[in-house]
Amino acid sequence: MSSSDRASRGRAKWDPLSDESLAPLREYKYTSVDKSPFSYYVLRPYWNFVVELLPLWLAPNLVTLLGFMAILGNVGLLGMYIPDLIGPASPWLYYSFAAGVWFYSTMDNIDGKQARRTGTSSPLGELFDHGIDSLNCTLASLLETAAMGFGATRPGAFTALVPCLPMFFSTWETYHTHTLYLGYFNGPTEGLTIAALMMVFSGYFGPGIWSEPLAGFVPVLGSLLGETTSVKDVWVPFLTIMFLVSHLPACIYHVVQARRAKNLPVWTTFLEWFPMGVFWAGCLSWLQSPHSSLLRENHLILFCLTMSLVFGRMTTKIILAHLTRQPFPMWTAMLTPLIAGAAIGNLPLVGLPPIRPDLELWYLRAYFLYASVVYGRWAVLVIEAFCRFLGIKALTVPPEKVQAAKAKQESANGYASPPANRQRSRGSVRRREV
Repeated sequence: MSSSDRASRGRAKWDPLSDESLAPLREYKYTSVDKSPFSYYVLRPYWNFVVELLPLWLAPNLVTLLGFMAILGNVGLLGMYIPDLIGPASPWLYYSFAAGVWFYSTMDNIDGKQARRTGTSSPLGELFDHGIDSLNCTLASLLETAAMGFGATRPGAFTALVPCLPMFFSTWETYHTHTLYLGYFNGPTEGLTIAALMMVFSGYFGPGIWSEPLAGFVPVLGSLLGETTSVKDVWVPFLTIMFLVSHLPACIYHVVQARRAKNLPVWTTFLEWFPMGVFWAGCLSWLQSPHSSLLRENHLILFCLTMSLVFGRMTTKIILAHLTRQPFPMWTAMLTPLIAGAAIGNLPLVGLPPIRPDLELWYLRAYFLYASVVYGRWAVLVIEAFCRFLGIKALTVPPEKVQAAKAKQESANGYASPPANRQRSRGSVRRREV
């Protein structure tokens, strides 16, 4: 590395949003690999159809945001109608969960297509898209927790938080490979589809179906798993095995390949798991402590909302480092209150009396407020810096790009624009900066 590169990285360490730090954005090129047959043969034609229904003035980042609003709206309904996360609730609510998850998945997969339609692809789109995905990890799965009737229990908390694991390791993998890999069976495609279908089942049969013995549906499973074993009984082991077998090894393999191709050491990359280790250990230590009242007093929704912001900040820092070719971020200050929360939830372990439930709740509320302010400020600063540096808008499509996209669409459909209009369109389209 040259002295100028070292100096650049040194300054970037103090100001990751300076023009010098953001310079690699001009060389940005998004790459991805999707090996899912279900995605290619079934969902891709559907996505291609749906994206053509969107107006050309609708910005890609707004498409992403609309999908996330469907999740947030359903989390609001969850808090109103199934605050205990057990139910049962009216069937329409579970159908709403399913529709929200499906709508989110659809918008998440067509935002990039909308960007290409409108000629507005940019690094901000990747940061915005994957940042929203990070926020959604604990929220869509919270709907799944309620749809299966887990309640504020340890399996329920695990169900709500476990999607953070594959999301983190995919982000870690992308940081090193600069390519997003989606396997033959992956969370954003098959995972969300299965979740939506399970919510439909909960609406039709009721959430109690997941407590019914599997042997009643598939008799051969009785001899394998036991006559009384239900989906809820095998759910946590199933999710754990799926992550450890189908996701984590592929992430490690691709990172090792990328590092060896550049003659870089491999073992140091495993130290980058540290922030995720702190996050996961903090969540488990706090929620599973017998001295904590968060699960007993049914505060899992507030906890997941808070962790959504904490995890979102952690992963967007990695995404920013990936886009700007900066060192891997090993820490975020938003993890500090999590460590403190895990500590106060285990005070008797050091000979102190347990924290009062009302004080623990107020601490969690303060943590949520702190996380909201810090994440909100971070998001605004990053979006404004990207927009300023790249000369783009975050949530609007420039009129000249709308006109160019319309002209391209008309040409593809065999319609010719009047000469004056064609001339105006050509003259108004500026050269893209990214």
